[in-house]
Amino acid sequence: MTRAPRVVVFDYESGNVHSAVKALAAAGADVELTGDRKAAQEADGLFVPGVGAFAAVAAALRAHGGDEIIGRRLAGGRAVLGVCVGMQVLFEHGVERGSDTVGLGEWPGTVTELNAPVLPHMGWNTVESGEGSVLFRGVEGERFYFVHSFAATSWDLDVIAPFHQPALTWATHGERFLAAVENGPLSATQFHPEKSGEAGIHLLRNWVESLA
Repeated sequence: MTRAPRVVVFDYESGNVHSAVKALAAAGADVELTGDRKAAQEADGLFVPGVGAFAAVAAALRAHGGDEIIGRRLAGGRAVLGVCVGMQVLFEHGVERGSDTVGLGEWPGTVTELNAPVLPHMGWNTVESGEGSVLFRGVEGERFYFVHSFAATSWDLDVIAPFHQPALTWATHGERFLAAVENGPLSATQFHPEKSGEAGIHLLRNWVESLA
């Protein structure tokens, strides 16, 4: 029997993550919720949640060694999936209420408040899945669940051929923003796949199966 890919949901005290554990298990992962650095480093996949303010999430991740774990995993080509603010902190900066916070800097760019008539952006929305996407195979036309007021609205990383081009997925709420990025071993979604019903489970299954 083939071993189920082992996924660690990184527990750094950022919100309720039990729905993520359940969704990943439903997607076929052997999943563990832990803040143990060794387990997070050695897992087939690392799931990085994030709820709340950019500054608080970035600080909590650093306090638990998450920045070092993510950096080491990516240097070794090992998969990481960030979700919601767990996606936002992968960028260089986050600007909230006039405060500029340094992110993890895995991607260039700044996360800012959406220019939209209603915030937060809360509810179901369609996305424009990126060319070559693995995450969205089979769910290209589905809706996903968003809860956020901030996002990255541009992509500034140029990749020169023949290197792999990132798959960029966009959504619109007031303005166009990045709903997901797939960039080598590092992937992230602005929406919550664990709260997006069957479409979210399918997306997580696509990620889990890519770990095998």
